[in-house]
Amino acid sequence: SRKSKVSAFTQEPQCPDQSLHSVKLSGSLFPQCVCSVSPQLQHPSAEVREYACASISQLLQQEQVIPAFVQRDVVRCLGPLLMDPSLAVRETAAGALRNLSACGGFDVCDDMVTDDIMTPLVALLKECSTGLDANQLSPKKCRGMSKNYIEDIANEAINLLWNICECNNTALYIFNKEGCLEAVLHYMKKFATNVDLAISVANCLQAVTEDNPDLLSSFNASAQQILEAVMLSPESTMKHILLRTLIAGTIWNIKDTIPPGSLGSTVNAILKIFSESLAIDAGETIIRMNEAEKNRLKLAVELETAENMSDTTENCVLREDDNMEEIPKGKLRRENDVSDLLPSDKWELKEVTALLTAQQTALEIIVNMCCSEDPSDDEWEELSSSDESDLFMENSYNEGSGLLLSPLCLSDEVNSAFLNNLIPKKILEKTAFPNSVAVDICMHNPAWKPLIKKLNAVQCRALTCLQSILLVSDVDCLGGASALQSLAQHLSQ
Repeated sequence: SRKSKVSAFTQEPQCPDQSLHSVKLSGSLFPQCVCSVSPQLQHPSAEVREYACASISQLLQQEQVIPAFVQRDVVRCLGPLLMDPSLAVRETAAGALRNLSACGGFDVCDDMVTDDIMTPLVALLKECSTGLDANQLSPKKCRGMSKNYIEDIANEAINLLWNICECNNTALYIFNKEGCLEAVLHYMKKFATNVDLAISVANCLQAVTEDNPDLLSSFNASAQQILEAVMLSPESTMKHILLRTLIAGTIWNIKDTIPPGSLGSTVNAILKIFSESLAIDAGETIIRMNEAEKNRLKLAVELETAENMSDTTENCVLREDDNMEEIPKGKLRRENDVSDLLPSDKWELKEVTALLTAQQTALEIIVNMCCSEDPSDDEWEELSSSDESDLFMENSYNEGSGLLLSPLCLSDEVNSAFLNNLIPKKILEKTAFPNSVAVDICMHNPAWKPLIKKLNAVQCRALTCLQSILLVSDVDCLGGASALQSLAQHLSQ
């Protein structure tokens, strides 16, 4: 199960009312926090409701507090706020529920569905989908900066939907019944201007299309055109590579809707995307991006120093002539400010994370392509007998897609695409241990340290993938026995 990350509402919430107590995160005060914050969800002030939602969102990241909130019916309290008159409250409420679903596990997601979270969530998704066309911009939260609440609310809601549908079959049934696919695909049209929202949608789509035959009929020509447009997008950022990888996985999930005559080209397009993702050296990317981060931070310090010197000079000049009209400092700074041209905070780390996620996802899907149906233990035992093997192969043919679903045989379309895109070779390359220089960089940078786990995950997925390839393909496609022998020696060191 691949749940979404927690909501971005992780900073200490600012209390709008001095009469309210600030939230304490000490473990011994969790019960008091739950009791003091929950009633504020019904406060007549939108600012207080937003503060309460943000506080709960932060608290829910602490596993030990989740049972207390569940016992106090936090879902039934937060659910109606998804349709609150205040857009800010909607966003923070969706973020809190997203954190609950991400941190609470399967049982909590089941409870959320039982408490009817899907009713307001579906309503919110459809309303936001309509709001996208209106291009509604929110009131400004910060001076000089506009915030598109519609897209930000949609992002939180989509992640919440992803978490719940991945954990609960009833939620998936409601997704199908309520026609949520149309609204979700509508968000995907924003991929050119809001890649983060598009990635959330792609993650959700991959989850709801897995083992969900009832949804296939909803993927009409228009829906498939949206997915194809994303797959053909030329952007080369790591986030866009992740987006294309996730969409390729979704198209593989709905392969039964593809006409037999187009299946070969579609499979080739999917594996071309995976090949492009796996071709990138993650270790070298970490080294390069870490250096880019250092240069960016150094430039930011130099710009700040230059601005301070400019302010000092300006003040000196103004003192020389009291009659001179003073230009507001804020205005002068904005006119000469290049900070908007600089990348957002930690964008380099986000890019590397997106790349590693894309590579891990690609490898997982390739395993599924090699083994579309997991055989039972009895079936594996039967396969040891050549007499039973032929019968098993016959029973593993899917007439709908024309693909062989046996774990011991690739379809012609998949096998050809594997070889055309050098997939076996690139999988073999990913089985190598992570770049030691990149690992050292991550070890000495707390923010980058989680990447080590992702690097190891890619290697593990590659080894699993290699095993699947060996079951369904010839050893020669991996470079022959000598290549495998070299790999074995390398891994044994």
